[in-house]
Parts: sequence; structure tokens; C-alpha cells
Amino acid sequence: MDKIEIVGGVSLCGEISISGAKNAALPVMAASILGPGENIISNIPRLRDISTMGKLLAHLGMGYHQENGEAILQSEHISSIEAPYDFVKTMRASVLVLGPLLARMGEAKVSLPGGCAIGARPINLHIMGLKKMGAEITLCDGYIHAKAGKLKGATIYFDIPTVTGTENLMMAASIAEGVTVLENAACEPEIIDLANALISMGAEIQGAGTGIVKIKGVNNLRPLNYRIIPDRIETGTFLTAAAITGGNVEITNCDPSLAEAFINKLGETGTVITHGPDKISVKGPEQLKAEDIKTMPYPGFPTDMQAQFMALMTVAEGTSLITENIFENRFMHVAELRRMGADIRVEGSTATVKGVKSLKGAPVMATDLRASASLVIAGLAASGTTTIDRVYHIDRGYQNIEEKLKPLGAKIRRVT
Repeated sequence: MDKIEIVGGVSLCGEISISGAKNAALPVMAASILGPGENIISNIPRLRDISTMGKLLAHLGMGYHQENGEAILQSEHISSIEAPYDFVKTMRASVLVLGPLLARMGEAKVSLPGGCAIGARPINLHIMGLKKMGAEITLCDGYIHAKAGKLKGATIYFDIPTVTGTENLMMAASIAEGVTVLENAACEPEIIDLANALISMGAEIQGAGTGIVKIKGVNNLRPLNYRIIPDRIETGTFLTAAAITGGNVEITNCDPSLAEAFINKLGETGTVITHGPDKISVKGPEQLKAEDIKTMPYPGFPTDMQAQFMALMTVAEGTSLITENIFENRFMHVAELRRMGADIRVEGSTATVKGVKSLKGAPVMATDLRASASLVIAGLAASGTTTIDRVYHIDRGYQNIEEKLKPLGAKIRRVT
């Protein structure tokens, strides 16, 4: 099993390019089920989760090939309607094939999802929405088995905003009969990107990125040729790495407008940030200032940046309160940061972080995708050597993170 080894204490300097957004690419890949023919998706990252989705689509009978930042998906024929446990257990986003499979084939059998162990992420809202559209759904032996002659438009209210639920139902509704209205829909940029991809295929969608999304079903969709947006979480992660090391870094191929909540909060720590349409310059301060955060649905502070910001606050002057409002089990990185000398106390959904003068390298273990990124950030700032185990987590969401950091001066390597 691979490990990442970091010798910390180096200020990062130079230029780094952002990859395409994993959380945008995965639903767009699933949407290719709806467009029989050759689907081309560009600016797609080379990640473990992308590979898993590609293998799942191949299992369904589609052709899949990824090369030079492009994924090519041949979806003329679908030979299977089952997404088995072996695929879905490693990546929750596999459930995104449920809606498009059911809409196109009239039947889908999808294993209940897995993914990072960061708390309950039930899919009851997906099931509720599909039932309202006329699907018959049974849960048996760990599988969702859905059948429908022709899905019909419906008004669907989500008790809480759900990103994958909004995406799944938006895809299903694109070729359903009539109009579907999604109320209290999630507003993340990745949902807007999926809507734009579907519109490029001929779908009729209004309101993506707001709380009310209207989809007028069409008879069929054409194959897509679409470019994925830059990854806002990777952008935030590298901004944090530059800030904690007192570095001077220019981040390119990004979209600052997608990360406004994080950029604004990072600026309050004393970090100097300037940006243009597709790049961000960041200069870390001599001494970071403590700031409080509360994770919220978009456009609030993203839960996927909570762990990285906590790592930043471990060496900030003062005390910060970090409140996690999205997932109830997303403080597993706290114990590992403590091993490096961090002063953190957790009560319920709030972590109190008292800044220390410096962190010290230690052997630590990644517990989920974003937790592993926080340990890389902490390791870059710590004195001595940090060894991070279970780095397969980080490979799910960051493309060659050590190779991107090395040109900035980071002393980081992967050890097999």
C-alpha cells in the first residue's frame, strides 16, 4: 500500500494548474447513458473515482476510454441494467447511474452506495423523487430495484438540499414525459455544470443553481461533447497549502467565482489573494490569524474544505471555532492532526482549535478523501517528516498531488 512522505518547512513558490472537477465529471459521465452514440468529455481528471465510474459504465455495456484529458464513452448499446456492489461500495457517486438508467431502459438495479465514511448520506430522497415520477421501487439484498414504463413529470420537494439527488432526478426528468419541478434543490456549481451538459444534449432545463429547477422532458437526447469546469476544492486545497507555508503561488486554469466563500474566509486570515478570470495569486502571511467557519450548502463555506481549513488554523494566532453542519462524522482527521502537535477539542459538531507555534512531523493515517488533503497540508508546514498512510483516499480526488506540489519546492514523495 502506498504512502506519502513529506519533509515540511518549505515555503511553496511557483505556478500550479487545476484539474477538472471530479464532482462535476462524475454526473456528466453518468449523463452519457442518455445520449446514444459517442460522448466526449474534456478536461476530465485522471482519478480513482473517474476510473471507477468508467469501469461501471463499461460493465453496463458502454465503451470507455480516457486519454489526454478526454473521456470517450460509446453509449449506443446498454447491455446491463445492474450496478453491482463491487463498484458502488468504493464510490458513492455510482448511484448517479440510477436515474439515467431507469429513464432510458425502464429498469435499473443499483447497489446501495458506499464511499468515504464521513456520516450518513441516505438516498431516500432519490427514491422518493423517482417514485413520484411513477417508478416502482423495491429494496432487496442491498440493492435498489427500480422499474418504470415511462417516467412522468412531477413536482418534487427535497426535505434537505441533496446534490446527488438533484443530479439524479434532473437526469431522469430530461427524457421523462411532461414537466418536473425540483424544489429546495441543491445549488452547487457542479449541478449547473451538469445542467449545461444536458442542455448541450438537447435537454430543456431552467433554474439550475437556484432552489427551483424546472425540467421539460424531451423524447431523446443526442451525445454530448462537453468541457468540465475546474475543481473548486482542489483550488481551495492548494490555496491553503500556499498560505500555511507562507508561500507565493499562482494557481491557473481555475475559476475564482466558484470558490468565493473560501477565498473570502482565507483572506481574513491575513493571506493576500488577488485573482483574474481564470487564475489566483496567493501569498501567505508571516503569521496567520484565527478565523471561525461554519460549513453550509453552497454558496456557504464548503464541507469539503473544512478539514483543510482546520489544518491551516492549527498554526494560526488565536482560537478558531470550526462547526460542521453537513456531515456528523467529519472530524476523523482531528486525532491525526493532534499526533502532529495540534491543540484541538471537539464537542458535538464544533471543534475548538487553539493555534500552536508549529506542528511536528509524525506518522499519520488518512481516514477519508478531504482528511487526507488536510494531512498533506499539515505535513507541508510541519518540522521534520510526516508519513501519511492509506493515501488511496487522496487518489480518489486529487490527480498526482505529489507531482503537482514538487515543482513548488515541496519535499514530497510517494513511497510504495
